[in-house]
Amino acid sequence: MKRVLIVHAHPEPNSFTAAMKDAAVQGFEALGYEVRVSDLYAQKFNPVASGDDFQVRANPEYLVYAKEQRASYPDGTLSPDIAAEVENVLWADLLVLNFPIFWFSVPAILKGWIDRVFLSGPFFGGFRFYDKGGMLGKAAWVTATLGGRPHMFGARAVHGELDGMLSHLLRGTLGYVGFRVLQPFFGFHVPYISAHERATMLTEFKHAVSDVEQRAALTMPSLDHFDERLRPLDPH
Repeated sequence: MKRVLIVHAHPEPNSFTAAMKDAAVQGFEALGYEVRVSDLYAQKFNPVASGDDFQVRANPEYLVYAKEQRASYPDGTLSPDIAAEVENVLWADLLVLNFPIFWFSVPAILKGWIDRVFLSGPFFGGFRFYDKGGMLGKAAWVTATLGGRPHMFGARAVHGELDGMLSHLLRGTLGYVGFRVLQPFFGFHVPYISAHERATMLTEFKHAVSDVEQRAALTMPSLDHFDERLRPLDPH
């Protein structure tokens, strides 16, 4: 049985984004997946990375967060809320991040989840990133909602490409730690469309869930194309 973790980050339980989360749970279960959900607002997840995240500090005098992550994970001294989410991610074959786009980015609670859960050590470190990253063999899928209309996004559109807007997440986070990053699903203009249009969009999302195993992936760098100082082997 395949396993999926859905990380949901929306403050309104009756939102369209929450309806997508519920549809994803049902759709993945229908495909035979074992499903876990981390509902960050419902859990009141603490998004603030700090020295309190480590029950025992490797260096009590000066906080270098990544070094404390590397020391605390194998010692089992991470804050319990972090340890539980790390276990969820390592358990899953597919990570789904479900959220509304805020200011060309993710909600703060989701950014904090990434900061605290994507540990230096098991997720990345040294030259262990992109196709050498710790999450190699796993897939990640962004399913997001936004207020803008489709024509506002694209190569010549007012806001530019959506994938470029979210490159910090798609490439700089998910791709960086080794996930195979699937083409995102975007629900456009959600706060302003009719109930019929919402129903149509939710049906489209359900079809995307049912076809997730055939969904194309974004192209990410391979370290095989760079030298030991990360310069391109073919500068042209």
